[in-house]
Amino acid sequence: MTDPISIARVGLVAKRGLTAASTVLGELASWLGARGITPVFDEETARLAGPAVPHRKVPREQLPGACDLVIVLGGDGTLIGMADLFASADADVPILGVNYGSLGFLTEITLPELFEALEATITGTASVHARAMLAVRTWRSAAVFADHVVLNDMVITKGALSRIIEIGVVVDDLPVMTIRADGLIVASPTGSTAYNLAAGGPIVHPSVDAMLLTPIAPHTLTNRPIVIPGGSHVQVRPIMDGHDEVFVTFDGQSGFPLRPDDLVSIRRAARPIRVIKSARRTYFELLREKLKWGGA
Repeated sequence: MTDPISIARVGLVAKRGLTAASTVLGELASWLGARGITPVFDEETARLAGPAVPHRKVPREQLPGACDLVIVLGGDGTLIGMADLFASADADVPILGVNYGSLGFLTEITLPELFEALEATITGTASVHARAMLAVRTWRSAAVFADHVVLNDMVITKGALSRIIEIGVVVDDLPVMTIRADGLIVASPTGSTAYNLAAGGPIVHPSVDAMLLTPIAPHTLTNRPIVIPGGSHVQVRPIMDGHDEVFVTFDGQSGFPLRPDDLVSIRRAARPIRVIKSARRTYFELLREKLKWGGA
């Protein structure tokens, strides 16, 4: 439960090209307007809604400063993109994720639950879950080269034709390991059910204050995933020669090639993202359904 959120403007974001959302966008705009709330569309979503739907329209990158709540229609990837955008803008705006298709780990509200969840959010009866994010800084030639904020993970991987790569890992200035592997995942608890899970890492409840270090196909089988305190400072350095191709990616949405002597630093981000939870299922019910575990 949470205190009622003062909501005057609601951002509406749909997955790019999701024409199936057009009707729902119109219904949402009417529902909000009837309650004196202004719907605010990003430009691409406005095109999906069509010219007959009354709304404000702003570029997607301006949504953090233009709304008090954002509704995301699509899947986990769409919500992750918005979470990264809002975190980079340091905006404390809750997100209500609605999944088109099967349930998502983040977009866990189904389309039939949408208006029930929205009503609960406005009246303050919804459950709002704070999800820790990771602040990732890449250093090059002793200067900051790039800053990113991610919800799921930072991943270092070898190129498609590269051999196994070496990666040095330091936590709180203490050497942890040098791994020879296809790569390394540094994940938040939310990201534990993403690439980390596919790579054999553990599932960590999103309320646990932790960070995960998961090697990808390690050459030495004793290099196992490690769960460390969420307040840790992780430094990752690829050990490369001129023939290696090594890439870093951020939530699977952006990235770039690393150079020899680059250093990637990961800490818990200063601000979490707030996600509206479904009132109809617990986290463990969500796991059972998504991972086909069957009944308890």
